[in-house]
Amino acid sequence: MSVSAVAADRSVCAPLPVLGRDVLVPLVTGGEVDYAALDYAASAPALQRVWDDVAAYAPYYGSVHRGAGYLSQLSTDLFENSRRTIAEFLGCGSEDQVVFTRSTTDSLNLLAAVLPQGTRVFVFETEHHASLLPWEQRADVAVTYLNAPRTPQQAVDTLEKALAEREPYGPALVCVTGASNVTGELWPVRELATAAHAHGARIVLDAAQLAPHHPVDIADLDVDWIAFSGHKLYAPFGAGVLAGRADWLQDAEPYLAGGGASRKVSRRTDGGVDVEWHTTAARHEAGSPNVIGAYAIASACRALTEAGFEGLVAREQELIARVREGLAEVPEVNVLSLFGEDAARVGVLSFVVEGWNSSHFAAALSAEYGIGVRDGLFCAHPLVRTLLGSEPQEPGECGAPEAAPGERSLNAIRVSFGAGTPDEHVERFVRAVKELVADGARWNYRTEDGRCVPAV
Repeated sequence: MSVSAVAADRSVCAPLPVLGRDVLVPLVTGGEVDYAALDYAASAPALQRVWDDVAAYAPYYGSVHRGAGYLSQLSTDLFENSRRTIAEFLGCGSEDQVVFTRSTTDSLNLLAAVLPQGTRVFVFETEHHASLLPWEQRADVAVTYLNAPRTPQQAVDTLEKALAEREPYGPALVCVTGASNVTGELWPVRELATAAHAHGARIVLDAAQLAPHHPVDIADLDVDWIAFSGHKLYAPFGAGVLAGRADWLQDAEPYLAGGGASRKVSRRTDGGVDVEWHTTAARHEAGSPNVIGAYAIASACRALTEAGFEGLVAREQELIARVREGLAEVPEVNVLSLFGEDAARVGVLSFVVEGWNSSHFAAALSAEYGIGVRDGLFCAHPLVRTLLGSEPQEPGECGAPEAAPGERSLNAIRVSFGAGTPDEHVERFVRAVKELVADGARWNYRTEDGRCVPAV
């Protein structure tokens, strides 16, 4: 059997086939191996189903909403049907809106833009930058950053105390992740939502890391909005979603001003213009929409629903157990955690290795084993710095990130996987970690543009 045939045969272990499952990459030590994509938390590979659906639609692509031609009408129906599919996937009510954006980051910046004046936002320092930073862009919005909790209950208690003590008592928003992009740990979303609503606050869920791994239902979780990205949900083409309550969205000025957001524009006698804006999701979707991106998300939602989350979750938990058990056999490896080793989690784990700079270790995994992971601070700098507070890093080692004066160089390694991950990729990863720790790298590496790369 050829190498490519072996790669394809191994990939059938994954519940949902993804693109790239049979891509061969060269090793610095010689030969090729099928690429082990274990960086799902950054961008998950596109599902084959999604790619096939998009390819089938591509010849019929046309402008949406205002075209009289057949392809325009077909594309409009596909675009709006995609919105309905996503609403159903999220359990949205009839009054909720599904707004298409570029990403989770864009979705949360949109929500930040429509907050009523004087809103106070409560956000844990443990959030991804996408949900940590947008609120500071509004001068008329106050932000309270909450310290990293060490248990789910402490998270709820911390939020309740902060909400109870807020002054003045006005509109408030809580922003929380569903699953950490650093530790993979699940957050007590429903309990936090209960606490928020008990104190007159609303809550938005950053589901970027949760939606690809678990069912996310806006009513069941009792959240007001959900934000997520297509590219983490096995859907490429740069689209995202903000779904939930319509009132703040309808009451605010459009996120972007332009065609599509406006219902009627007329000249005034004084030379200016009067604008009547849409009250539907179109209000915040000015410009030509990313039809293919929206359709890709809807296709991924259908694929995950049809595959059944119960089976997907069960299999992912088996992979998580294999990784954790394998890493536990290496004393030099320290897996990062906020809530402890027994915390429920999705397929995302970060760790450091004693005696190694994380960039060097990640480079060796790639160059010598064909394994793609992530190293760094994962756009969650405050959280990773908290978790690495007592972890020494080797100064000056290959790829070590520059540190500010008086600070140590800090970074970690993240491995992440999902419904498209074959068993063999996880097994290769665990074996590679053990071999690198026991025997060291088989190749020399150097720093180039801040990255650790194989020396030629």
